[in-house]
Amino acid sequence: FSVERGKNLCIVGPNGCGKSTLLKSIANLLEYKGNITLDSKEISQLNRKDLAKNVALMSQASNIYFPYTVYETVALGRYAHLKGVFSKINKKDEEIILKSIENVGLIDIKDKLISQLSGGQLQRVYLARAFAQDPDIILLDEPTNHLDLESITSLNKGLERFQGELILTSRDHELNQTVCNRIIEILDDGSIIDRRLSFDEYYEER
Repeated sequence: FSVERGKNLCIVGPNGCGKSTLLKSIANLLEYKGNITLDSKEISQLNRKDLAKNVALMSQASNIYFPYTVYETVALGRYAHLKGVFSKINKKDEEIILKSIENVGLIDIKDKLISQLSGGQLQRVYLARAFAQDPDIILLDEPTNHLDLESITSLNKGLERFQGELILTSRDHELNQTVCNRIIEILDDGSIIDRRLSFDEYYEER
């Protein structure tokens, strides 16, 4: 399948069919067979920093290993843009970090430790970190999973502010309709059905 510039894609399918594996492969976090190209360049041939400038992954994992603040966590998204290991965040980076936090509605708690946040707030922090990478494409793996309605609404508002392309796996019908232009289905055996139906037609079939 292919994703056009300016279009968002939703991937659906049963548990275990390979949706998460597919996203991790696109982010070059897993070895894969076949071809995955970004603007005609094989992603496995891009170095990690160059790929991170183009593609960000927001996965389902939400383990907290370090007591970082919201600001510090989002600032990690700027790593790909630093010139060297010992480079420091500059004024432009600060502006992007703060704007990313503002876009997900967490600017008032930017100095709070992420270990003190709710699940919904933490998801928005990870989305802000993806924004801070300033990528062309964000990959999202079940971004609204286990979130309450208020958190889902806040996350959706953040996604609507993103100017690039989104590729997401989601069972959230409202989210799919709100942010995506196209839907594909992966079956148990890993094969893809590209129905090119409207979202209403697709879900009516279900």
